[in-house]
Amino acid sequence: MLSIQHCWIYLLLQIQLFSDTLGLVITTMGDTTASVKKVAPKMDQAKSFLSGGFAGIATVLAGHPFDTLKVRLQTSNQYSGLADCFKQTIAKDGLRGLYKGMASPLVGVTPMFALSFWSYDVGQQLVYACTPKRSSQKLTMLEYAIAGGFSAIPTTVVTTPMERVKVVLQTQDQVGNMGKKYKGMADAGIGMFREGGIRSLYRGTIATLARDVPGSAAYFVSYEYFHRLLCKDSESLSIGAVLFSGGMAGVAMWSIAIPPDVIKSRIQAAPAGTYKGFLDCAAKIISQEGASALFKGLGPALLRAFPANAAGFLGRAASLEVMHRMW
Repeated sequence: MLSIQHCWIYLLLQIQLFSDTLGLVITTMGDTTASVKKVAPKMDQAKSFLSGGFAGIATVLAGHPFDTLKVRLQTSNQYSGLADCFKQTIAKDGLRGLYKGMASPLVGVTPMFALSFWSYDVGQQLVYACTPKRSSQKLTMLEYAIAGGFSAIPTTVVTTPMERVKVVLQTQDQVGNMGKKYKGMADAGIGMFREGGIRSLYRGTIATLARDVPGSAAYFVSYEYFHRLLCKDSESLSIGAVLFSGGMAGVAMWSIAIPPDVIKSRIQAAPAGTYKGFLDCAAKIISQEGASALFKGLGPALLRAFPANAAGFLGRAASLEVMHRMW
Protein backbone atom coordinates (compact mmCIF):
# COMPACT_ATOMS: atom_id res chain seq x y z
CA MET A 1 0.00 0.00 0.00
CA LEU A 2 1.36 3.44 -0.93
CA SER A 3 2.11 5.80 1.95
CA ILE A 4 2.07 9.60 1.88
CA GLN A 5 5.87 9.52 1.73
CA HIS A 6 5.71 7.37 -1.41
CA CYS A 7 3.24 9.83 -2.96
CA TRP A 8 5.61 12.73 -2.24
CA ILE A 9 8.57 10.85 -3.75
CA TYR A 10 6.50 10.02 -6.85
CA LEU A 11 5.41 13.66 -7.18
CA LEU A 12 8.98 14.95 -6.88
CA LEU A 13 10.17 12.43 -9.49
CA GLN A 14 7.43 13.57 -11.87
CA ILE A 15 8.43 17.19 -11.32
CA GLN A 16 12.08 16.38 -12.05
CA LEU A 17 11.07 14.49 -15.21
CA PHE A 18 8.86 17.38 -16.34
CA SER A 19 11.65 19.84 -15.54
CA ASP A 20 14.20 17.85 -17.55
CA THR A 21 11.76 17.61 -20.46
CA LEU A 22 11.10 21.34 -20.32
CA GLY A 23 14.82 22.04 -20.39
CA LEU A 24 15.21 19.81 -23.45
CA VAL A 25 12.34 21.55 -25.25
CA ILE A 26 13.78 24.98 -24.58
CA THR A 27 17.29 23.87 -25.56
CA THR A 28 16.07 22.48 -28.90
CA MET A 29 14.79 25.91 -29.82
CA GLY A 30 18.33 26.47 -31.04
CA ASP A 31 19.65 29.99 -31.39
CA THR A 32 16.72 31.48 -29.49
CA THR A 33 17.94 29.98 -26.20
CA ALA A 34 20.78 32.47 -25.78
CA SER A 35 18.39 35.38 -26.24
CA VAL A 36 15.95 33.89 -23.75
CA LYS A 37 18.62 33.47 -21.10
CA LYS A 38 19.55 37.14 -21.43
CA VAL A 39 15.97 38.21 -20.75
CA ALA A 40 14.35 35.55 -18.55
CA PRO A 41 15.02 35.76 -14.80
CA LYS A 42 16.59 32.60 -13.40
CA MET A 43 14.17 30.16 -11.79
CA ASP A 44 15.25 28.45 -8.56
CA GLN A 45 13.13 25.31 -8.69
CA ALA A 46 13.65 24.25 -5.07
CA LYS A 47 12.68 27.66 -3.69
CA SER A 48 9.72 27.89 -6.05
CA PHE A 49 8.40 24.49 -4.97
CA LEU A 50 9.01 24.88 -1.22
CA SER A 51 7.58 28.40 -1.01
CA GLY A 52 4.43 27.17 -2.73
CA GLY A 53 4.10 24.49 -0.06
CA PHE A 54 4.23 27.12 2.68
CA ALA A 55 1.57 29.07 0.80
CA GLY A 56 -0.66 26.00 0.84
CA ILE A 57 -0.32 25.45 4.59
CA ALA A 58 -1.15 29.09 5.35
CA THR A 59 -4.12 29.04 2.98
CA VAL A 60 -5.68 25.94 4.55
CA LEU A 61 -5.27 27.13 8.14
CA ALA A 62 -6.89 30.47 7.36
CA GLY A 63 -9.64 29.30 5.03
CA HIS A 64 -10.86 25.78 5.82
CA PRO A 65 -13.91 26.73 7.98
CA PHE A 66 -15.27 28.83 5.10
CA ASP A 67 -14.56 25.99 2.67
CA THR A 68 -16.60 23.56 4.80
CA LEU A 69 -19.59 25.92 4.73
CA LYS A 70 -19.19 26.42 0.97
CA VAL A 71 -19.16 22.70 0.20
CA ARG A 72 -22.13 21.98 2.47
CA LEU A 73 -24.19 24.72 0.83
CA GLN A 74 -23.28 23.42 -2.63
CA THR A 75 -24.16 19.79 -1.98
CA SER A 76 -27.32 19.96 0.15
CA ASN A 77 -30.66 21.78 0.12
CA GLN A 78 -31.17 21.54 3.90
CA TYR A 79 -29.78 25.02 4.57
CA SER A 80 -31.59 28.30 3.98
CA GLY A 81 -28.34 30.21 3.64
CA LEU A 82 -24.85 30.78 4.95
CA ALA A 83 -25.92 31.78 8.46
CA ASP A 84 -28.23 28.75 8.76
CA CYS A 85 -25.47 26.43 7.52
CA PHE A 86 -23.11 27.86 10.14
CA LYS A 87 -25.69 27.48 12.93
CA GLN A 88 -26.57 23.88 12.02
CA THR A 89 -22.93 22.89 11.73
CA ILE A 90 -22.04 24.40 15.12
CA ALA A 91 -25.16 22.96 16.78
CA LYS A 92 -24.43 19.45 15.55
CA ASP A 93 -20.64 19.23 15.70
CA GLY A 94 -19.38 22.33 17.50
CA LEU A 95 -16.44 24.33 16.18
CA ARG A 96 -14.72 21.08 15.23
CA GLY A 97 -17.38 20.63 12.55
CA LEU A 98 -15.94 23.59 10.65
CA TYR A 99 -12.60 21.82 10.44
CA LYS A 100 -13.89 18.47 9.20
CA GLY A 101 -11.79 17.08 6.40
CA MET A 102 -8.91 19.51 7.05
CA ALA A 103 -6.31 16.73 7.16
CA SER A 104 -6.98 15.98 3.49
CA PRO A 105 -6.29 19.52 2.21
CA LEU A 106 -3.32 19.92 4.57
CA VAL A 107 -1.77 16.81 3.06
CA GLY A 108 -3.05 17.53 -0.44
CA VAL A 109 -3.00 21.34 -0.62
CA THR A 110 0.62 21.59 0.48
CA PRO A 111 1.97 19.69 -2.56
CA MET A 112 -0.85 21.15 -4.68
CA PHE A 113 0.20 24.74 -3.95
CA ALA A 114 3.85 23.75 -4.23
CA LEU A 115 3.13 22.32 -7.68
CA SER A 116 0.88 25.27 -8.60
CA PHE A 117 3.42 27.99 -7.83
CA TRP A 118 6.22 25.92 -9.37
CA SER A 119 4.11 25.38 -12.50
CA TYR A 120 3.35 29.10 -12.61
CA ASP A 121 7.07 29.85 -12.60
CA VAL A 122 7.56 27.19 -15.29
CA GLY A 123 4.75 28.81 -17.28
CA GLN A 124 6.58 32.13 -17.13
CA GLN A 125 9.78 30.45 -18.36
CA LEU A 126 7.81 28.99 -21.28
CA VAL A 127 6.47 32.45 -22.13
CA TYR A 128 10.03 33.80 -22.21
CA ALA A 129 11.12 30.83 -24.33
CA CYS A 130 8.34 31.47 -26.84
CA THR A 131 9.13 35.21 -27.08
CA PRO A 132 12.94 35.31 -27.47
CA LYS A 133 13.03 38.72 -29.18
CA ARG A 134 11.47 40.55 -26.25
CA SER A 135 13.51 43.44 -24.86
CA SER A 136 12.16 43.49 -21.30
CA GLN A 137 12.03 41.02 -18.42
CA LYS A 138 8.59 42.31 -17.46
CA LEU A 139 5.74 40.13 -18.64
CA THR A 140 2.48 41.65 -19.81
CA MET A 141 -0.70 40.95 -17.88
CA LEU A 142 -1.85 38.65 -20.69
CA GLU A 143 1.38 36.67 -20.38
CA TYR A 144 0.93 36.36 -16.62
CA ALA A 145 -2.59 35.07 -17.26
CA ILE A 146 -1.29 32.49 -19.75
CA ALA A 147 1.32 31.28 -17.26
CA GLY A 148 -1.36 31.14 -14.56
CA GLY A 149 -3.73 29.12 -16.71
CA PHE A 150 -0.92 26.72 -17.57
CA SER A 151 -0.18 26.16 -13.87
CA ALA A 152 -3.57 24.51 -13.37
CA ILE A 153 -2.86 21.65 -15.77
CA PRO A 154 -0.14 19.72 -13.88
CA THR A 155 -1.68 20.78 -10.55
CA THR A 156 -4.88 18.89 -11.37
CA VAL A 157 -3.02 15.60 -10.84
CA VAL A 158 -2.91 16.42 -7.11
CA THR A 159 -6.01 18.60 -6.81
CA THR A 160 -8.66 16.16 -8.03
CA PRO A 161 -8.12 13.20 -5.65
CA MET A 162 -7.45 15.53 -2.72
CA GLU A 163 -10.72 17.41 -3.26
CA ARG A 164 -12.65 14.22 -3.93
CA VAL A 165 -11.68 12.92 -0.47
CA LYS A 166 -12.30 16.31 1.16
CA VAL A 167 -15.76 16.76 -0.36
CA VAL A 168 -16.90 13.28 0.68
CA LEU A 169 -15.68 13.78 4.25
CA GLN A 170 -17.35 17.20 4.46
CA THR A 171 -20.73 15.96 3.21
CA GLN A 172 -21.11 12.34 4.34
CA ASP A 173 -23.15 13.21 7.47
CA GLN A 174 -25.62 15.56 5.77
CA VAL A 175 -29.34 14.81 5.57
CA GLY A 176 -30.04 12.25 2.84
CA ASN A 177 -26.66 10.58 3.05
CA MET A 178 -26.05 7.21 4.67
CA GLY A 179 -24.16 8.61 7.66
CA LYS A 180 -20.45 8.52 8.34
CA LYS A 181 -19.02 5.95 5.97
CA TYR A 182 -15.39 6.95 6.38
CA LYS A 183 -13.48 7.71 9.57
CA GLY A 184 -10.93 10.03 8.03
CA MET A 185 -8.76 10.95 5.09
CA ALA A 186 -6.79 7.71 4.79
CA ASP A 187 -9.87 5.55 5.31
CA ALA A 188 -11.78 7.50 2.65
CA GLY A 189 -8.96 7.40 0.11
CA ILE A 190 -8.36 3.67 0.55
CA GLY A 191 -12.10 2.92 0.54
CA MET A 192 -12.72 4.84 -2.69
CA PHE A 193 -9.78 3.17 -4.37
CA ARG A 194 -11.02 -0.28 -3.37
CA GLU A 195 -14.55 0.45 -4.58
CA GLY A 196 -13.81 2.19 -7.85
CA GLY A 197 -10.08 2.17 -8.47
CA ILE A 198 -8.14 5.22 -9.59
CA ARG A 199 -11.18 6.48 -11.54
CA SER A 200 -13.08 6.92 -8.29
CA LEU A 201 -10.35 9.12 -6.82
CA TYR A 202 -10.15 11.16 -10.02
CA ARG A 203 -13.89 11.68 -10.39
CA GLY A 204 -14.47 15.33 -11.30
CA THR A 205 -11.22 15.89 -13.22
CA ILE A 206 -12.87 17.72 -16.13
CA ALA A 207 -14.80 19.94 -13.72
CA THR A 208 -11.60 20.66 -11.82
CA LEU A 209 -9.86 21.77 -15.03
CA ALA A 210 -12.90 23.85 -16.03
CA ARG A 211 -12.64 25.63 -12.70
CA ASP A 212 -8.88 25.93 -12.31
CA VAL A 213 -7.56 26.90 -15.76
CA PRO A 214 -9.51 30.19 -15.99
CA GLY A 215 -9.49 30.53 -12.21
CA SER A 216 -5.70 30.25 -11.97
CA ALA A 217 -5.29 32.70 -14.84
CA ALA A 218 -7.41 35.24 -12.94
CA TYR A 219 -5.66 34.36 -9.67
CA PHE A 220 -2.10 35.02 -10.74
CA VAL A 221 -2.73 37.95 -13.07
CA SER A 222 -4.72 39.73 -10.34
CA TYR A 223 -1.90 39.27 -7.86
CA GLU A 224 0.68 40.58 -10.32
CA TYR A 225 -1.52 43.55 -11.26
CA PHE A 226 -2.20 44.73 -7.71
CA HIS A 227 1.32 43.99 -6.51
CA ARG A 228 2.80 45.99 -9.40
CA LEU A 229 0.34 48.80 -8.67
CA LEU A 230 1.11 48.93 -4.94
CA CYS A 231 4.78 48.03 -4.86
CA LYS A 232 6.96 49.87 -7.36
CA ASP A 233 10.10 48.16 -6.04
CA SER A 234 9.29 44.53 -6.85
CA GLU A 235 12.43 43.30 -5.08
CA SER A 236 11.38 44.48 -1.61
CA LEU A 237 8.92 42.64 0.63
CA SER A 238 5.94 44.86 1.43
CA ILE A 239 3.67 42.90 3.76
CA GLY A 240 0.71 45.18 3.14
CA ALA A 241 1.05 44.94 -0.64
CA VAL A 242 1.42 41.15 -0.52
CA LEU A 243 -1.61 40.72 1.76
CA PHE A 244 -3.87 42.98 -0.31
CA SER A 245 -2.70 41.60 -3.66
CA GLY A 246 -3.06 38.01 -2.44
CA GLY A 247 -6.52 38.68 -1.06
CA MET A 248 -7.68 40.28 -4.31
CA ALA A 249 -6.22 37.35 -6.26
CA GLY A 250 -8.43 34.99 -4.27
CA VAL A 251 -11.50 37.16 -4.80
CA ALA A 252 -10.83 37.37 -8.55
CA MET A 253 -10.46 33.61 -8.85
CA TRP A 254 -13.59 32.67 -6.92
CA SER A 255 -15.69 35.34 -8.62
CA ILE A 256 -15.48 33.27 -11.81
CA ALA A 257 -14.80 29.78 -10.44
CA ILE A 258 -17.98 29.10 -8.43
CA PRO A 259 -20.21 27.58 -11.20
CA PRO A 260 -17.68 24.89 -12.21
CA ASP A 261 -16.83 24.42 -8.53
CA VAL A 262 -20.50 23.68 -7.74
CA ILE A 263 -20.58 21.14 -10.56
CA LYS A 264 -17.33 19.59 -9.34
CA SER A 265 -18.62 19.29 -5.78
CA ARG A 266 -21.87 17.66 -6.95
CA ILE A 267 -20.03 15.14 -9.13
CA GLN A 268 -17.54 14.27 -6.39
CA ALA A 269 -20.14 13.98 -3.61
CA ALA A 270 -22.75 11.98 -5.56
CA PRO A 271 -22.79 8.18 -5.88
CA ALA A 272 -21.19 6.78 -9.02
CA GLY A 273 -23.48 6.96 -12.03
CA THR A 274 -25.53 9.93 -10.81
CA TYR A 275 -24.15 12.16 -13.55
CA LYS A 276 -22.82 11.24 -16.99
CA GLY A 277 -20.32 14.06 -16.92
CA PHE A 278 -19.73 17.78 -16.51
CA LEU A 279 -22.40 18.99 -18.94
CA ASP A 280 -24.98 16.47 -17.71
CA CYS A 281 -24.47 17.60 -14.13
CA ALA A 282 -24.77 21.27 -15.12
CA ALA A 283 -27.96 20.59 -17.09
CA LYS A 284 -29.58 18.67 -14.22
CA ILE A 285 -28.73 21.36 -11.68
CA ILE A 286 -30.22 24.10 -13.87
CA SER A 287 -33.35 22.11 -14.78
CA GLN A 288 -34.07 21.01 -11.21
CA GLU A 289 -32.93 24.02 -9.17
CA GLY A 290 -32.50 26.90 -11.58
CA ALA A 291 -29.37 28.68 -12.78
CA SER A 292 -28.93 30.38 -9.41
CA ALA A 293 -27.97 26.99 -7.93
CA LEU A 294 -24.70 27.22 -9.84
CA PHE A 295 -23.73 30.07 -7.52
CA LYS A 296 -24.37 28.23 -4.26
CA GLY A 297 -21.52 28.78 -1.87
CA LEU A 298 -20.47 32.08 -3.44
CA GLY A 299 -20.85 33.88 -0.10
CA PRO A 300 -18.51 31.69 1.96
CA ALA A 301 -16.16 31.31 -1.01
CA LEU A 302 -15.70 35.07 -1.24
CA LEU A 303 -15.51 35.42 2.56
CA ARG A 304 -12.78 32.79 2.53
CA ALA A 305 -11.03 34.06 -0.57
CA PHE A 306 -9.49 37.24 0.80
CA PRO A 307 -8.06 36.10 4.17
CA ALA A 308 -7.06 32.63 2.98
CA ASN A 309 -5.20 33.79 -0.11
CA ALA A 310 -3.75 36.83 1.61
CA ALA A 311 -2.26 34.39 4.12
CA GLY A 312 -1.15 32.09 1.32
CA PHE A 313 0.76 34.70 -0.64
CA LEU A 314 2.28 36.08 2.55
CA GLY A 315 3.40 32.56 3.49
CA ARG A 316 5.05 32.22 0.10
CA ALA A 317 6.70 35.64 0.18
CA ALA A 318 7.96 35.22 3.75
CA SER A 319 9.36 31.74 3.09
CA LEU A 320 11.09 32.98 -0.06
CA GLU A 321 12.61 35.83 1.94
CA VAL A 322 13.97 33.36 4.50
CA MET A 323 15.29 30.99 1.82
CA HIS A 324 16.99 33.84 -0.06
CA ARG A 325 18.88 34.69 3.11
CA MET A 326 19.79 31.07 3.80
CA TRP A 327 21.08 30.22 0.31
